[in-house]
Amino acid sequence: MIEVKGITKSFGSLQVLKGIDLHIDKGEIVSIVGPSGAGKTTLLQIIGTLDRPDSGTVRVDGIDTTTLSQKALSDFRNRHLGFVFQFHQLLPEFTAIENVMIPAFIAGESRTAAKARASELLQFMGLSDRAQHKPAELSGGEKQRIAVARALVNNPAVILADEPSGSLDTRNKQELHQLFFDLRERFGQTFVIVTHDEQLATITDRTIHMRDGLLELPSDTPTSTETAII
Repeated sequence: MIEVKGITKSFGSLQVLKGIDLHIDKGEIVSIVGPSGAGKTTLLQIIGTLDRPDSGTVRVDGIDTTTLSQKALSDFRNRHLGFVFQFHQLLPEFTAIENVMIPAFIAGESRTAAKARASELLQFMGLSDRAQHKPAELSGGEKQRIAVARALVNNPAVILADEPSGSLDTRNKQELHQLFFDLRERFGQTFVIVTHDEQLATITDRTIHMRDGLLELPSDTPTSTETAII
């Protein structure tokens, strides 16, 4: 599903990623953890085609994204990837269902098809009765679940989440974490999640540790190579 090979990335003289090799299978829920500055978000942005690596390749759903033009990247991102951020980033002037429908409109779906898919997702998340409410009328947990629905509306191959529960209280965090597994069960979704939340990291299928721009080797893995391959 996701194949990252030899990824490096620098910002000026600072090398943030120092040669990352990573494989993630379809249907996996993977967490990426590590101290601030380890390169977690940069790696997630490169997997999500929001940034380009200096070197290396990224294949998502069988497509080498590092070879695509900017226009092709935008289309690929819209159709194959979904994003969930720490703060929901819903548009305040639109209702919940309209926010969910926006990526479908960008993909060229009809209003009828987009609304049907958005309604299905809101029903699955128990938010049908909130469909016509604007973000200011919703709780933090509701807004984040709507953001997840928006990420799913185009049936993407992968959901990429950056600290998705970072702004939520304990109860809403637990509900959001369970939602990821429910979505995997229902839709076969693959999740890659950058998080500082230890509870979330412990329940994902696999936890990948980063430090100083490298993936850390598991304690029982030989350390004869500089770059971790996980």
